[in-house]
Amino acid sequence: MAFPSALFIFVLPLFLVISPTLSTNSEGNALHALRSRLFDPKNVLQSWDPTLVNPCTWFHVTCDSNNHVVRLDLGNSNISGSLGRELGELKHLQYLELYRNNIIGKIPKELGNLESLISMDLYGNKFEGKIPKSFAKLKSLRFLRLNDNKLTGSIPRELTKLSNLKVFDVSNNDLCGTIPVDGPFGSFPMESYANNKLKGPELKGLVPYDFGC
Repeated sequence: MAFPSALFIFVLPLFLVISPTLSTNSEGNALHALRSRLFDPKNVLQSWDPTLVNPCTWFHVTCDSNNHVVRLDLGNSNISGSLGRELGELKHLQYLELYRNNIIGKIPKELGNLESLISMDLYGNKFEGKIPKSFAKLKSLRFLRLNDNKLTGSIPRELTKLSNLKVFDVSNNDLCGTIPVDGPFGSFPMESYANNKLKGPELKGLVPYDFGC
């Protein structure tokens, strides 16, 4: 009966050793799935080799000391295509920089799972559809720039709970309704909302926030 105990003692340290690698590799899988969705005429993703142990040596990817992906820098890279739900697997991501590309389609609601996110820059693309309400879960978020896209619908009132939000820009979209006034939205300049179909600041009790949508 001593053999199973000895086996357990041997296997447990081995599991503890390989677990971080398996976790990190899941992030590599998520990024490789993203690559498969994108057209990359300048080969900026050429180093994204899925056979490597983790993505920390890939260009445009930054990891922390635990080999977790914390930053994705693909701004102004001339990439096109769409985003998928796999990006929501990057649980430790702090900076998502995809600005000034030609990315189309809807913004995945799974980005709301990136609870360590500090900055999300998706401006200057061709995103359409609504701003995900799931962004309300991004309690660490300070910078949210979605300007110069083709977004529609109203500004989700759930976002007023993002107490750390310092910069919010949705200018040059096709948004409708009124502008939130609660939480951090009371301090954002009107330029952040320019060139939409917004009706001005919300008048609580007088008109619904999605008035005009």
